[in-house]
Amino acid sequence: MAKDNVPFHTVIFPCSLIGADDNYILLNNISATEYLNYEDGKFSKSRSVGVFGDSAHDTDIPADIYRFYLLYVRPETQDSAFSWADLVLKNNSELLNNLGNFINRSLMFLKNNFDSTVPPMDLTVEDFSLIALITRELKAYISSLEAQRIRDGIRFILNISRLGNAHIQANQPWKLIKGSADEKSRAGSLIGLCANITCLLSVMLQPYMPTVSSQIQQQLQAPKRCNVLLEGFVQFLIPGHKIGKPVPLFSKIENNKAQVLKETFQGKQQQTKIDGSVKVTEELLSKQANLVRTLKSSGNTSKEVIDVEVKKLIEMRKELGIATGSSKTKKKDK
Repeated sequence: MAKDNVPFHTVIFPCSLIGADDNYILLNNISATEYLNYEDGKFSKSRSVGVFGDSAHDTDIPADIYRFYLLYVRPETQDSAFSWADLVLKNNSELLNNLGNFINRSLMFLKNNFDSTVPPMDLTVEDFSLIALITRELKAYISSLEAQRIRDGIRFILNISRLGNAHIQANQPWKLIKGSADEKSRAGSLIGLCANITCLLSVMLQPYMPTVSSQIQQQLQAPKRCNVLLEGFVQFLIPGHKIGKPVPLFSKIENNKAQVLKETFQGKQQQTKIDGSVKVTEELLSKQANLVRTLKSSGNTSKEVIDVEVKKLIEMRKELGIATGSSKTKKKDK
């Protein structure tokens, strides 16, 4: 709920319920946000400024990417803005290079080196340190969602995949798999742990990216019982569990597409010309309307002067209506 609706739902309507004296249940909690703006301005359905649900499908960007980005920039504490350049950046950096990279490299390694089967896991102190860090992020995620801090929750998911990527880089399983029996066993333990981290991520992603969450669980052939969040890391993929076919979850969005989409959804031009000289904008129209009201209320302006300004106002409304594709104009001021 946007902040402009808060007074009604928290004061006016509850007062009505109390006044009805019919034992209605009153509101005790509400989730409200600041405003989400568009680029350097505001969304406007009437002026076609910004992307809306009926046109988002035509951009060829999956719905889950929009869900992720809108929740990532959710204006929980202050106004925020939807930006095509930022959406592309977050897709390519956070989803493709961070989250998607961790999941795909883990499952592909498991497929290519262990016949898609989770191997026995003999965890080291380093592994348990990673689990402790993941548990910290998991608890913070749960606390955030319980407190309706939805934007913060998604950052804890990305922190976990970032920790997983760092753990893989530090241990280099692609080298271990070519070494001694102990090194191969170590590679198996590492990748088995990463598969279970992937399983946890699939559950944490459900409120944010339900389609992606489902795809991950299909690739894992994850058991239904994994769809629960406890306040600690749990191994649901036991040794011997066979996963499905890993496929990339995200694709790169080229940077130039951001500019194309920005131009596509910039809206209709809000200005034209009167007699080839005066540019009509909504701001000028508002100023002219204020001038007419001032002249009428002054009481000492001649009718001829007022009629001239009213005529200008009507012409400006007509011209702006043409510029915005509207055939309707407001009634003549009297």
